[in-house]
Amino acid sequence: MTIELAYCTWGLSGPDNDVLDRIAEQRIAWIDIRPGDFLHHASRRRMHELGLRISCMGLSFGFPAHTALDNADRSERLTCVRTAEAAILRADRLDIPTVYVVPGKDGSDEGLARYAESLTRIADHAADFDIRLCIEHFPGTALPAIAATLAFLRQVGHPNLYLLLDIGHAQMSHEDLPAAIADAGPLIGYVHLDDNDGQGDLHLALYDGILTEPALRATFDALRRAGYSGRASLELHPDLPDPLDALRRSQAAALAALE
Repeated sequence: MTIELAYCTWGLSGPDNDVLDRIAEQRIAWIDIRPGDFLHHASRRRMHELGLRISCMGLSFGFPAHTALDNADRSERLTCVRTAEAAILRADRLDIPTVYVVPGKDGSDEGLARYAESLTRIADHAADFDIRLCIEHFPGTALPAIAATLAFLRQVGHPNLYLLLDIGHAQMSHEDLPAAIADAGPLIGYVHLDDNDGQGDLHLALYDGILTEPALRATFDALRRAGYSGRASLELHPDLPDPLDALRRSQAAALAALE
């Protein structure tokens, strides 16, 4: 099974074409974007010239402030749903195969039911365009760990809902990644690579936190055994002291661990 590296473009700051050029210089072929990124035709032309393809879009980045997919106010939920549906139309135009959302904050049965209702509508819409919808497990939300997110996915049972596996978040929830990956199996729809101190969502370069080379190799081995053959995207913080150096070092670490 082949796993290719991608890079979340929000890890670099600057004019669109400068960001794209710096990514292409690292010979990374796949990028992740947010709904409002690279809207100008010149940016999309530059992507094409550089041979950059978009692997994933983070829908939650585009949600209006103070709205959520689990909001008790139905009109607020629908605002989020419609925003996601509009972003999926853009993802279709850009041939993006995967999109994702983060969980809401309401972990009550009612809150999770509202979240499931919203997700079902978005997943149906995404399926119409053959786009996969993932949920990213996220500490501090209603689905803080891989295990809880998998339980939720299985309870909802929608054929177009998957897990976005984030190794940094798994460090914060203290989960055994190979075991969690084996449990998830075909429900894994995308992967984020980042590091931290085991407490904060720092999005450090790989091996700048508690992540070790044996742990990263074990994660990739587990992904292959689970049949995953998509992209693993480096998601690094734009406020790191040297974001480009963090990208270079993380790319080298990930490529070595993939060997």
